[in-house]
Amino acid sequence: MRHALRLPPPTTDYAVHRNLAVPMRDGVHLLADHYQPLTDRPQGTILVRGPYGRAFPFSLVYARIYAARGYHVLFQSVRGTFGSGGTFVPMVHEVSDAADTVAWLRAQSWFTGTFATLGLSYLGFTQWALLSDPPPELAAAVVAVGPHDLYTSTWGSGAFALNDFLGWADMMAHQQQGPGRRLSYQVNATRRMRRAVRGVPLGEAGRALLGDRSPWYESWLAHPNRADPFWAPMTMAAALRRCTVPVLLLTGWQDVFLDQSIEQFNQLRERGVDVAMTVGPWTHDQMVTRGTGVTATETLSWLSSHLSGRAEPMSPSPRPAARPSPRPAPVRIRTTGRADRGWTGLPDWPPAADAQILHPQPGGLLSVVAPAADSRASTFRYDPRRPTPTVGGRLLSRRSGYRDDSALARRSDVLAFTGAPLPAGITVCGSPIVELDYHCDNPHFDVFVRVSEVDDRGRSRNVSDGFRRFSTVPERLIRLELDPIAHRFSAGSRLRILIAGGSHPRFARNLGTGEPAIGGSRMVACTHTLRHGELSRLILPVAALPRAPG
Repeated sequence: MRHALRLPPPTTDYAVHRNLAVPMRDGVHLLADHYQPLTDRPQGTILVRGPYGRAFPFSLVYARIYAARGYHVLFQSVRGTFGSGGTFVPMVHEVSDAADTVAWLRAQSWFTGTFATLGLSYLGFTQWALLSDPPPELAAAVVAVGPHDLYTSTWGSGAFALNDFLGWADMMAHQQQGPGRRLSYQVNATRRMRRAVRGVPLGEAGRALLGDRSPWYESWLAHPNRADPFWAPMTMAAALRRCTVPVLLLTGWQDVFLDQSIEQFNQLRERGVDVAMTVGPWTHDQMVTRGTGVTATETLSWLSSHLSGRAEPMSPSPRPAARPSPRPAPVRIRTTGRADRGWTGLPDWPPAADAQILHPQPGGLLSVVAPAADSRASTFRYDPRRPTPTVGGRLLSRRSGYRDDSALARRSDVLAFTGAPLPAGITVCGSPIVELDYHCDNPHFDVFVRVSEVDDRGRSRNVSDGFRRFSTVPERLIRLELDPIAHRFSAGSRLRILIAGGSHPRFARNLGTGEPAIGGSRMVACTHTLRHGELSRLILPVAALPRAPG
């Protein structure tokens, strides 16, 4: 496994002490495994807290790799999971339980005096919970695709992230069952989810899927407003204001929490915190599969610099074996002090100084020279009874990531604008902006926009998405900021913009009535109109512009 992941060689053997009972302030005990390096000179202590169990592959990714290189690792199951006492309610107990765990850690004879945290996804949130009031012994953190704000992930677009969080609730409902039932769940999960996301009302459809498990799911549906105090225990924005601990962020361009990772990086950097970020061509799931070699190498280097006292620079990411793939290579962003706003200062690309502006033209083209001068418009009808489907993108799903989305461009409920072949390559680094001269005949509507790249065979692949829910008809202009990217559009390829009234089930469909998502079931179709002209445009933050024809 070490050779497959291109990791440095182990330095010691280790022993595993299982099912240690760690007391919480309310009398509940959380179970943890202690990985003890068999050396007189340990490199430090690592704390890992998560809800997915302590067996393989998590034991390898979060414990064995580091114990074999001299670190004590305490790997704990959070409240209500895998033998730990209490009831699991996502995110709610992590601040107090983390503090109580650190208090127990201080009293252990093997504790080295300082510690680091690491982990992916929910294991990242548990780190932000600890960083909201960081203990003095905390010396470093490695947060991989870890959100700090559950509201942003669930309702941040204005529509509930149905696929991601109903699917996660269903997974959590089955993960602690016996092997036979878990296998049955995995075999049938896709079919069950496909049926569940079609149902309305969302509360009733979710309960039909979950039964009496994951009872907290409906509470998320019932609280769509950020100002609701319901979300306070699940929002760790205070960590970004208080943290002074060196933080390494690991994420992927197609990860569901990419936007939060970049926000974390920007806020910490603006405050002068020692922070670095590695962004690879990965989805959420691929962080544990394709990304493990890179992320483990980066983590070991970070720990060596900030925990064990061996001040070594972050080593270059291992170069994968050459293979035909359109995916970009990982990009590392690193700073150790205050810097200018933004995150486009990448080593291989200078900050964007100009913007390439592309305008939709009648006939389905994008002009790189001048806007359309006529007043024609394009229309489509969105029917929530037959919602526009999700194809790829930043999902908690095996169908996430970069996908052939050519079929979307052929749908009657999607507008597709495809440009001429680019005369030269364009490197885009930052968040594309789409401005649209837009109208809808229903005040309750959604707009989904995607930028794709069309290759010389006519195959289209997603690059960046944007989505927004509306509750009033705009007077004229709407503006969407799309997912951040670091992408090179090849010479000869064509840019494509797709515009639709939804992306289901990534986002819960807009019923067109304004009814609450948890109980709404009546559906009303609507007509979307995009007016051509200079107000409709795509703005790309580019590092190198192609020459305009002529």
